[in-house]
Amino acid sequence: MVRTVIRRAAFVLAVLLLAACQRNSKKTIAVVPKATSHLFWVSVQAGAMAAGEEFGVNVEWNGAASETEYPRQIQIVDSFISRRVDGIALAATERKALVGVLDRAAQANIPVTVFDSGVDSENYMSFLATNNYEGGQLAGRTLGRLLNGNGKVAVVMHAPGSGSTMDRERGFEDAIKAEFPGIRIVAQQFGQSDRSKAMAAMENILTAHPDLDGVFASSEPSSMGASLALKSRSLNGRVKLVAFDSSDVMIEDLKGGVIDAMVVQDPFRMGHDAVKTLVEKLNGQTPPKKIDLSARVVTKADLDKEDVKQLLFPDVKKYLKQ
Repeated sequence: MVRTVIRRAAFVLAVLLLAACQRNSKKTIAVVPKATSHLFWVSVQAGAMAAGEEFGVNVEWNGAASETEYPRQIQIVDSFISRRVDGIALAATERKALVGVLDRAAQANIPVTVFDSGVDSENYMSFLATNNYEGGQLAGRTLGRLLNGNGKVAVVMHAPGSGSTMDRERGFEDAIKAEFPGIRIVAQQFGQSDRSKAMAAMENILTAHPDLDGVFASSEPSSMGASLALKSRSLNGRVKLVAFDSSDVMIEDLKGGVIDAMVVQDPFRMGHDAVKTLVEKLNGQTPPKKIDLSARVVTKADLDKEDVKQLLFPDVKKYLKQ
C-alpha cells in the first residue's frame, strides 16, 4: 500500500514537472528564406535572430542554397510542419509552388507569416514585404531622370515565378511607359538568381543592342551580373545602371561609378518583424494581414549619411555567432 502511494505520488510529481517544463520552454519559430547564398538573406537572418533574442523565442533558420530550388524549400517547410514548430516565417521562392505548404501549415494550426515575396493564397496570417511594385517605380523614375527622359534601356530580371522581383519589374516598366515616353525598353532577360547567368544575359543584351543607354537589374545577383558585364566591356559610366538591393561589391561599384543608383530594402528589419508578428500571435494578439516596408534610392552622395550606413551595414556578426 505504501509503495503504491509512493508510486502514485512520484507519477503525479513527474506530470507536474513535465507540465512546468512545457510552460517554461521557449517557443520555436522557423524562418525559411528563399536562399542562403546572398548577402540579403544573411541580413534577414541576423534580423530574425535579433528578434529571437529580444522576444525570448528560439529561431531556427533553414533554407535552400539557391532561389530556384522550389522542391527543396517545400521539403524544408514540410519538415518544420511535421515537427510542430510554433510558427513559420516563409519567403516563398515561387508564388504558386508554395501554396500547398501553406495549406498544410493551416491544417496543423501553425501560424505562417509570408515575407519578402508573395504566394497565390490567402491561407497565411500576415504578409510582410517591401512594397516591391513601388520599388520598381522608384527604379524607373531614377533611370528615367539619369537619361533625361530619352534612350534605350534593358532589364536584367531575376527568375520566373518570383513574386517580389516580378512586382519590381512590373513597377519599373509601368513607370517608364507612363512617365518617360522618350525611353524604350528594348530587351528583358532572366539572370536566374545567379550572377554568372546574369552576366551572360547582360552580355547578350549588349551584343544585340550596342547603343544601349541604361539598365535596370531587379535583384542582387542580377545587379552583380550586370555590373560585371559593363566592367568587362569598359561601359561603366556610359551605360547607366540602376541596381536593386546591395552588397559590399555593389557599394564599391556605386563608389566607382559602375552603378549609378541602388534601390535598397531593409532586410534586417524584414527578418526581425517577420518573427515579431509570430510572437504577437503566440501572445494572443492579431498582427496586421499586410505590412508594407518602403524601399529607398541610394546614390554615391548618400553613402556618408548615418541612416544609410545603418541600412547598408547592419551588425550581422552580433547575431550570427558562428
